[in-house]
Amino acid sequence: MSPDYTVEVLKNMIMHIIMISAPLLLTGMVVGLLVSLFQAVTSIQEQTLTFVPKALAVTAVLFFILPWILRTLIDYTTGIFDKLPQMVQ
Repeated sequence: MSPDYTVEVLKNMIMHIIMISAPLLLTGMVVGLLVSLFQAVTSIQEQTLTFVPKALAVTAVLFFILPWILRTLIDYTTGIFDKLPQMVQ
């Protein structure tokens, strides 16, 4: 396996990781920002207040995008297995 091919496979893997994790991370960040803004406006200084809304929001987003995540991972894995003979050469 050539170094260029290895770099291409690793780059593709990292892009898939970013593509799959970005919606969940962005959801947690946006909900955390909104809860922090709510805390600043109402002067509530409870540190554990952000956990439940973040957990619920990330779970809801995960529930809706799980078919897409599974399809993406299956396509990527199938592509890797199809390229396996080229990797051995």
